[in-house]
Amino acid sequence: MSKQIIPEASNHAAPLGDVANGDVGGPVYKGWRNPEVLLIVMAAAMPLSFSTWMALLNNFSVEMADFTGREIGILQSLREIPGFMAFSAIFVLLILREQTFALLSLLVLGIGVAISGYFPTVIGLYCTTVLMSIGFHYFETMQQALSLQWVKKERTAMVMGRQLSAKSVSSLVMFGIVWVMLEVFNVEYRYVYLLGGALTVLAALFVWGAFPKFSDAHPQTKKLILRKRYWLYYALTFMSGARRQIFTVFAGFLMVEKFGYDAATITLLFLFNHAINMVLAPKIGKLIAKWGERRALTFEYVGLFIVFVSYAFVENDKIAGGLYVIDHLFFAMAIAIKTYFQKIADPADISSTAGVSFTINHIAAVFIPAAFGLIWLLSPSAVFLAGAAMAAVSLVLALNVPNDPEPGNEVVRGYKSAQLHPA
Repeated sequence: MSKQIIPEASNHAAPLGDVANGDVGGPVYKGWRNPEVLLIVMAAAMPLSFSTWMALLNNFSVEMADFTGREIGILQSLREIPGFMAFSAIFVLLILREQTFALLSLLVLGIGVAISGYFPTVIGLYCTTVLMSIGFHYFETMQQALSLQWVKKERTAMVMGRQLSAKSVSSLVMFGIVWVMLEVFNVEYRYVYLLGGALTVLAALFVWGAFPKFSDAHPQTKKLILRKRYWLYYALTFMSGARRQIFTVFAGFLMVEKFGYDAATITLLFLFNHAINMVLAPKIGKLIAKWGERRALTFEYVGLFIVFVSYAFVENDKIAGGLYVIDHLFFAMAIAIKTYFQKIADPADISSTAGVSFTINHIAAVFIPAAFGLIWLLSPSAVFLAGAAMAAVSLVLALNVPNDPEPGNEVVRGYKSAQLHPA
């Protein structure tokens, strides 16, 4: 079953023209009201609330809701469920356009964060976390889908790098605002949450009114699809999700448990990471466009292998902090997985596959934190050596990416589609 999206009236639905992926006609955009700027503004709007939530979670949950390790573990598992269910976005697209869905998701994210401080109980935090997470994961799914649809292939890596930079700028600003509100003015948690959530809501409303509703470059498939010729993209996405769990769950914990980093030092480490990403993410995007996906992913996974092995045996706290920064920087290289898919995909598959890929990316989140937490009790080094093994597997997969990926030339070895190369 498929449903073709009917563009809105011409005074609301602006055709993409040659800023989109593909030649679909229409005007060349002049000024700032164009799809690329819209994507960057939405990317900057998300961390206004999400960074606030991240900054306050641990202290608020312990001080106000009497959380123990049991409750925080359950909360983090609940937070990942909407990511695992991201494939369901395709059913929402039966009634909403991607752009509208992205903005509604931003509103849900902002509202979920804004009300978090008014429910300082275990059940209250569980509910507001799930609401916030629904908005966050659906927004990220739609942001990826729109980026791959609207931006020309040769510009996608650069534009995605700019989006990462915008996210880092917003995160830096919000971490600073949260610190000032708590440390200087002693503002109650509820009002800090309210400010962060309200800023995302206001940004979403601004985007809704300021930008036209851009037409879709290609009508999207409105059903779940798994195609054999995308198998390498699925595999790279799964391994990326597994590696993300090693970093987010255990790398920071290593800094605290082994090297005694306090909360202030960890916060400074976050700020440093975002400051570096703000500057380097656009440059990394340009580098991926210049190098190509195969070379960029190979560089990433060789680097990650070295980082994870180093985590396993590091004994110096400053070197450990440096590894943490380098590890975080490699996240920007994951743009290459998305641009690889853009080059091999049927344009009509992008929205459906974006939801499926987010689900695949979150499969590891279901079992790695709990399973590897048990391994950690026996040997923290074993956890990071397992991460190094994941990087090695990813490297083998990356070497199967063609130098010039396109439909019909999806992999070096393995299943390929029977589609002929474009003339």
